[in-house]
Parts: sequence; C-alpha cells; structure tokens
Amino acid sequence: MIYSPAPSFAERVLAAALRAKVQAAEVFVVRSLNRPVLFEANTLKQIETRDSEGVSLRLWVEDRPGMTVAYGEFDPEQLVNTAIALSQLNDPEQIELTVPSTPSLDKTFGETATASQLIDWGNCVLSQLITSEFPGLQCILELDCETATTELLNSAGLACRYTDRTLSLYGAAEWIHGEDFLCVEAEQTQRDTLDIDPFVTDIQTRLRWAQNYSISPVGRLPVLFTGKAAELLWSTVEAALNSKRVIERASPWSDRLGELVISPILTLRQDPQQGPFGCPFDDEGIPTRRADFIRDGVLKLFYTDRTTGHILGCGSTGNGFRPGLERYPSPGLFNLIVASGPYSFAELLSQIPDGLIVDQVLGDAGSISGDFAINVDLGYRVKKGKIVGRVKDTLVSGNVYQALKQVIALGNDAVWHGSCHTPSILVDGLSITA
Repeated sequence: MIYSPAPSFAERVLAAALRAKVQAAEVFVVRSLNRPVLFEANTLKQIETRDSEGVSLRLWVEDRPGMTVAYGEFDPEQLVNTAIALSQLNDPEQIELTVPSTPSLDKTFGETATASQLIDWGNCVLSQLITSEFPGLQCILELDCETATTELLNSAGLACRYTDRTLSLYGAAEWIHGEDFLCVEAEQTQRDTLDIDPFVTDIQTRLRWAQNYSISPVGRLPVLFTGKAAELLWSTVEAALNSKRVIERASPWSDRLGELVISPILTLRQDPQQGPFGCPFDDEGIPTRRADFIRDGVLKLFYTDRTTGHILGCGSTGNGFRPGLERYPSPGLFNLIVASGPYSFAELLSQIPDGLIVDQVLGDAGSISGDFAINVDLGYRVKKGKIVGRVKDTLVSGNVYQALKQVIALGNDAVWHGSCHTPSILVDGLSITA
C-alpha cells in the first residue's frame, strides 16, 4: 500500500465553505497510517495496517462559530451546511485566523519502513535476547512505523502541511526464576531507523542487576532516576509551564518568571528540529520555535497558544495544539528536552554511598501540586557506588518541585521516553519506605 497525502481534499472543503459566503473558515486535516507488528511468547503473532483520516471544519457566520468533524468519506457541502447550522446555536466570538508570513509550507520528515523490515528488526531483538543466560525468557515486542500528515488551510490564505514518519519499538522481557516473576521493559522511538543493539543491551543489563535481591533502604536517601523513570517528574513540570494553568493561578510558578525555581544544573527546552517529535508549525498554523523554558534553573518562559499568549502579553510560542479534532487548540508541548549532564551512569552510581535506583514505577507523579508517592516496580539498592540487588515492596515519596531543587547530577545518557528527552538524574534525599 502506497500512502500519499491528498491536499486537494482539504481544498475542496475550504472552497465549499467560501462558496457558502461565510465570514471565515479553517480546515484542519489529520491522516495517519500505522503498520504495527506484534510478537508474543517469542513468536510473530500479528501484522496490521491501520489507516485513518479526520477533518475538522471551523467557520464563522455573523461572528458565530460553527465546528463539525468528519471521518472517512463525506460530502464537503454537507459538512459546511452542518457547521453553518451549528453556528446559529453559539454566541459571537472574536475571529482569529493565522495569516501566512511565509510561502506555503510542505515538509516531510523521516523514512518509512515496510512490514518486512519491522519483522526483521523484531527477529534480531529476539535472537539476541533468547540465550542460555536467561532460560525461559518470554518476550513481547511491538514495532510500528507511523506516517502522520497534518494539514491546515484557512480563508486568510494560510496553507501548510507536514508529514512525519516515526519508528517505535517497545519490548517487555518476562522472566520467571524460582518463585519470582520479573518484567523488564524498554522502548525506543526514532525517525529513520531503529538501533537494536542498545535496546537489547538495556534489557540484558537490567536482567543481570535483578538476579540478586537486597533489602530496601529506608529513610531520606539519594535516589537515581533512570531516564525511563525520570519522565514522571517532568510531566508535573510540563503542567506547571502550561500558560493556561498560569492564567488560572494553578501553577506554583505563576509569579516566578526570572527566578530560580529548580536546581541550577537543569535546563529545559523544546526544539522543533530535534528528535522524532518535532513539527514545523502548531495546530493554529503558527511556526514552532526553539525555546528555553528553564535555563540553569531559572524560569524564562511559559509555553503559549495564541489566546494565552495574548493574555500574558508575550505572544504565541507556537504551542497551540488540539486535544482532539472536535476541540479548539490549547497550550501543549510537542517535545520536552532536558539538557544532558557530564556523567556516565557508572559515575552517577559512584556518588551514592547508600541509596536507590528507580527504573520502572507504578502510577504517576500525581497532580500539579507536585506531591507524589510512587510504588517502585523495578528498582535496585546501591551501596558504596555499586548495585547490590533488586528491591521489592518499596515506596518513594516527596514533592516534584522540591526534588528538582535537590538534583545534584545529570547523566549523559539522554534518550526519548514518549515525547520527553531526558537523562538519568540523581536527587539528593527522597523519602524511601519499605
């Protein structure tokens, strides 16, 4: 199956709206093609192809907005008539459309991968994991190549589109030895090709760490979050940087611009050119840009859409994204990049006289208040800079904002976990309960 975007489809909808003599109109189209490949119990189980397309039309008649959404095949004229009818039920609002500042944009990122290539990668992972070192290891693998096209046109002359191809690999290695069940998870997201060797090494290393048990440490001790676990801390930071939360006074940083809010060794930014989650424009058609939200621990910027940027007086940062086709754009992050530090993982360990590595957790960090109490799904005891074994039935609690003030070292091992690019981080003094 060959996937090719059809820009004339969106143009037909916009043309139908303009023929109906509406004041203004905007057409937003999202198309996606997925090729998921699933391995279960070390065997190829399923190959799929999923193709979806959705169109959102927003128009105004006498300043009254009307929005309607359609999926698959539909009649553009009927879509326009439905939106016009809905507009009569709504109150007037200010019409805001992005006016093009550059010529029409049409970009494509990444290379596609066939189902055959995904299967080859999966078999390569299994051939390296299924060895005599871990007898009886059962693996689940999910590989996917997603091609997503976003297209935005409006009656002010804006016409922009981009196609993004990303490759993803998720693995869960399940090992039963004795009466114990162990599950080690790993994931990888890339733009052009998957890197199998570090993925396999990551799983094998954690299986080796987990072969011995250790009593969990208790008290306020250093905690080393791997990148996989650190992402849960950044989800709270993402909420605190949201301009909508700032305007609602829900963010604890609402009045802290220009102040030191977390450890001075931390810098957080977004960069539309970095990683597999970049994009050239947001869902309002505003170009995205590199932005430092926190630099050397100092709060520099909140991320905004057009509406919140106007209220705060700083303009849009190109972060207006739709939670769904039927929703208006609101502030959202397309990536969050935590600047790496200078230390290898072994060098981070050497700074821990007695403490804990948190690698996998159950649950999340909690609300924007920052308070958390997480059950450690996979963690390891550290003594005198060495891993001595896996811990069980362990709880780590604290407050995200306070914990980030106590970050004393950053790893040089940053990888993507979801849409967050983060290294391992060492926090000095969190409460550990067995």
